[in-house]
Amino acid sequence: MPDTDIISLDAMGGDFGTSVSIAGAALALERRPQLSFLLHGDESAIKGELAGFPALAKKSGIVPAEVHVAMDDKPSKALRAGRWKSGMWRSVESVKNGDAAVCISAGNTGALMAMARFCLRTMPGIDRPAMAALWPTMKGESVVLDVGANVGADAGQLVDFALMGSAMARALYDLDRPTVGLLNIGVEEVKGQEDVREAGQRLREAELENLHYHGFVEGDDLGKGTVDVVVTEGFAGNIALKTAEGTAKQIASYLRSAMGRTIMARIGYFFARNAFEQLREKMDPRKVNGAVFLGLNGVVIKSHGGTDAEGFAAAVEMGHDMVANAIMDKIATDLRSIKEVPEMSKSAET
Repeated sequence: MPDTDIISLDAMGGDFGTSVSIAGAALALERRPQLSFLLHGDESAIKGELAGFPALAKKSGIVPAEVHVAMDDKPSKALRAGRWKSGMWRSVESVKNGDAAVCISAGNTGALMAMARFCLRTMPGIDRPAMAALWPTMKGESVVLDVGANVGADAGQLVDFALMGSAMARALYDLDRPTVGLLNIGVEEVKGQEDVREAGQRLREAELENLHYHGFVEGDDLGKGTVDVVVTEGFAGNIALKTAEGTAKQIASYLRSAMGRTIMARIGYFFARNAFEQLREKMDPRKVNGAVFLGLNGVVIKSHGGTDAEGFAAAVEMGHDMVANAIMDKIATDLRSIKEVPEMSKSAET
């Protein structure tokens, strides 16, 4: 088993490359001094950034890579050209080889998923991996998946997503039995697509020890925090995620505009600035940056490509929490339990 404190970074990935990944790693190291890093990418560029972070330099090893995967590369092209030579591939491969416990990349999402799936393979019993994200709610945070790895999902795959999301919630939130809901167009059992209704029936009848099936949830339940885990297929999940991100930016823009419009508004902001600071903290997408590729034989975290050092550090910390709390073991345990229910084993046998 790899040391859970060793983090593998695709140092060149994202819109800003090493300037963000190295600064983010340094920030994560300040908060978690036990961490150490394998930095994959252009050696001279990495060394240049590390010069400004001597503490990180002492806790890092550099793994040179000849190829950089661009943000607009097609996954098939990146896999052909970048396999074995790119920093992205080698950062994933270090997890496969046991040199690191988790891989973090802000690079091309499609290429990263293709490489991670090709290199690590899916866990036994998992048909498709899923991308899971943390979602700020009125009650704290929820896990939402899939947010973009799969367009469409059958009933068995939705059940797999529920198991993996529940395991993630248990790992991150110290919950014994997270509540899980299936995203639907209504809460009534007769509504929605057949696959969603069938998945709900399977989860209800299974009565799993590590998961409490709540039932169907609607779009407004995501922000309410009605359940700990919201399950959907990747098309709807990605639209929901991007809509939420856009709405948060829209509200922030409205507030900035309103607060500076008149002298009275600026005076009002002065007296209410603590409340506005708290609001900004809650709406800050950097705090929940990072989508997890669940269902692979290793943990891979996809950071937002346009994030800053604070956001990248959050992705590093999420990855560390996942492996420190044995996310892989929890998923494997839940998969074994689901196979004990005959009608639930359909997706595992495909």
